[in-house]
Amino acid sequence: MNKRVYLLTIVSFVVGLVELILGGILHLVASDLNVTLGQVGMLISIFSFVFALSGPILLSATAKIERKKLTLITLVVFLFANILAVVSSGYWILLLARMISAMSAALLISLCVTIASNIVSEPYRARAIGIVFMGVSASLVLGVPIGLLLGNAFGWRAPFILIVLLTGLSILFVALFMEKITPKPSIPLIQQLKSLKNTKIILIQLTSFLFLAGHLTLYAYLTPFLQSIGIDGNWISMMYLLFGIAAIIGGGIGGLLSDRFGPQKTIIGVISLFTVAIFSIPLTTAFMPLFIVVMMVWSLLSWAITPAMQSYLIASAPETSDIQQSLNNSALHFGIAFGSMSGGLVIERSTVEMNAIVGSLFALLALIVIGFSMKKSLQPKPQEADLAYKKAN
Repeated sequence: MNKRVYLLTIVSFVVGLVELILGGILHLVASDLNVTLGQVGMLISIFSFVFALSGPILLSATAKIERKKLTLITLVVFLFANILAVVSSGYWILLLARMISAMSAALLISLCVTIASNIVSEPYRARAIGIVFMGVSASLVLGVPIGLLLGNAFGWRAPFILIVLLTGLSILFVALFMEKITPKPSIPLIQQLKSLKNTKIILIQLTSFLFLAGHLTLYAYLTPFLQSIGIDGNWISMMYLLFGIAAIIGGGIGGLLSDRFGPQKTIIGVISLFTVAIFSIPLTTAFMPLFIVVMMVWSLLSWAITPAMQSYLIASAPETSDIQQSLNNSALHFGIAFGSMSGGLVIERSTVEMNAIVGSLFALLALIVIGFSMKKSLQPKPQEADLAYKKAN
């Protein structure tokens, strides 16, 4: 494996930290900027919306620029955005910083994935992409506890100072160790969107959107939820640590289940159990050991679905699987945005305990949608299935 893939993974991890890093310190930001929890939650939603829209557009717009140069320029913009977040004196400046950060982050993640696939030989291409996405997944899982730990100790700006420092190191490492990479012809955005004419593919992408929306409806507001049931201080940090461990384990278990039982059965099973788990969370708070177990199951399942969904996409659209992976990334971030926005509306109009109920309804919708995608009339033809098997293996 080309060692530069691991450098790209580090970059993707640093960049990915920004998206959910506010999740654990909503109350600190709200108190300092004199806004509501829902308004701070919108900073997550807006970031994810901008991220989801920017990735494919910016990648197509910058297709002719040499990749190392583009990576360095985008990292500098990302650095500026997070310095702006550190020095922001009000909500609207922080919002602007989040939008600039989201656009540069979206392009950087897309660059990391495409560069990784281009600098390795064909047999290692899928593995290289998987390693880069491990950096993204790890950042989404660890972003909240890192933000919570630093925020509680040094104030809500401290997590952004860490990101500024890590981004500076990333710029240095890319400048020193990344070779110049000639850009390859990119897939036009129109062609990417045309691939969504397939009803089955639309349903699979919609499932990813709804599932992440359900998860973020509660996860984006987990700190106020934990505070509402009497958990505070270091115990909240402990809960996030347990959550993160379970999520990382979940990714591995999801891959094993998909290999053992197939992606379709795994997806149905994971979404079903996830729906029950997130719905049960408010019902288990009276008995803390049970609550911790249910919370860890919820976390484990939230990432266990990813390998199965990727395999299902490849099998369902082998001829456009590369495009679908990119669009699925956008669908996931639209889900994060919609879920955190929905959670903010719920917490503003009701109580934070209702976030889990609303999240379970989104998950139930995801289960219904993925069920429709598995109808016999939408299954690929035998020759397409053979091609899918060869591409997946």
